Amino acid sequence: MNKVELDRSRPTVGLRIGKHVLFEGSGGIYSHIDPTTGRPDREIPLAGPEEIDRAVEIAHQAHLRWRDTRPAERRRLLLRLADLMEANRDEFIRLAVLDNGTPVKTAKDLFTLPLEWTRYYAGAADKLQGRVASSFGPDGEFSYELPQPYGVIGIIITWNAPMGSIGMKVPAALAAGNTVVIKPSEFTPFAADLFGALAEEAGFPEGVINIVPGTAAAGARLVEHPLVKKISFTGGPSTAKLILRACAEQMKPAVMELGGKAAYIIFDDADIDAAVTWGTSRAVSTLAGQTCGSPARMLVQRNIYDEVVDRAVKAASSVIVGDPFDAATDVGPVINDAALNRISQLTQRATQDGATLAHGGRRLTGDGLAGGYFLEPTVLAGVDPRSEIAQTEVFGPVLSVIPFDSEEDAIAIANATPYGLVSYIQTNDLRRAHRVAERLEAGVTLINGAPSMMPNRSYGGLGLSGYGREGGPEGLSEFLRVKTIAIT
Repeated sequence: MNKVELDRSRPTVGLRIGKHVLFEGSGGIYSHIDPTTGRPDREIPLAGPEEIDRAVEIAHQAHLRWRDTRPAERRRLLLRLADLMEANRDEFIRLAVLDNGTPVKTAKDLFTLPLEWTRYYAGAADKLQGRVASSFGPDGEFSYELPQPYGVIGIIITWNAPMGSIGMKVPAALAAGNTVVIKPSEFTPFAADLFGALAEEAGFPEGVINIVPGTAAAGARLVEHPLVKKISFTGGPSTAKLILRACAEQMKPAVMELGGKAAYIIFDDADIDAAVTWGTSRAVSTLAGQTCGSPARMLVQRNIYDEVVDRAVKAASSVIVGDPFDAATDVGPVINDAALNRISQLTQRATQDGATLAHGGRRLTGDGLAGGYFLEPTVLAGVDPRSEIAQTEVFGPVLSVIPFDSEEDAIAIANATPYGLVSYIQTNDLRRAHRVAERLEAGVTLINGAPSMMPNRSYGGLGLSGYGREGGPEGLSEFLRVKTIAIT
């Protein structure tokens, strides 16, 4: 193991407001829990209403200057930030492990995305273009449209992949000329704090980027603040509904990147071994299943169903659960004891609803795992598509395998949840792939193992999975509003 895998020291975290780093906040103190041991490892100062108000006011004043900063300068600063992120790659990987128990080899893969998003949106900073709406008519009217920044963007991110959320949101907002107040979850403060420190080192003006860890109360104040002109949120539907109610009072726009209950459809003409191995790994290994795009519902054509279940069990049993600092570990802990209990209870109720526990379902305590929040990867067979486990986002290492008979049947089952973020298809029939993809009710459909996120394409959902897009040109457009100007 190399140094990044061995160094387990916890950094000191502060509230980054303007040019100041505060080590006390009116929101109190949170004792960060190491999910690999269940023990507190660092006290985190929390922002309260006072610090949120201060951060927003400073961000507002900074916006009055930042919006007029030459696009080439915004591009230069974002590229400088990306270079510093890359130079601190090992530290970001280390902090990802400390934040939430992400295995070090997963953290290495995931760090590529925020780095690429930062460089992608740096290149967009000097390419914001309006259009001529009309330049003719008997009165000689000339009109045009300008893209303009909103002002202060309130960014609220969840704990499962904090740097992923920061990478999707912050560079786009900055490239468009906005300033940001970022509220990371108190569960995962470490990598976000390093991002803030590097932004200062890169030379961003005071107040352009502010980072204020806090609880839901701090998030509520950020949403309600009248100087915050738009909210970009990643999290769950229940919190999103509270945010949207508050936004409605001010007619404040928002982007909602929420949860999912993705269908992973395997047709009988697919490469079964590759399809099952890839899908099972994504469902139970990636961030211990704590991802909004997890292919948690594996829909399998009936004539290959038994074979797929057997292969899924073998795939799940082969993954290594353990210390996330170990380079061999595939699956680390879930975020906390509450999550572990919730996932375990959902699994138990699934068997009561008629599902078969084909593999896993136990809390793991051996081999140095005692005290941590480790769950054995779980495969449930014979799952009723109408049951709780098939309709609820588990957000844990649990795969539900569901049989289907026909293409129409697969589409109906896939669409029969209130979520609509990601869907997956495994088939060697190209026509079928396009035909089914068009009818799946999801913002993103991935075929035969296509990657879920790339910097130049958008990501987002519908229904309980939210609305708005992140990534690609559409992600930049979310941070711009259009002004129409006409003259005769």
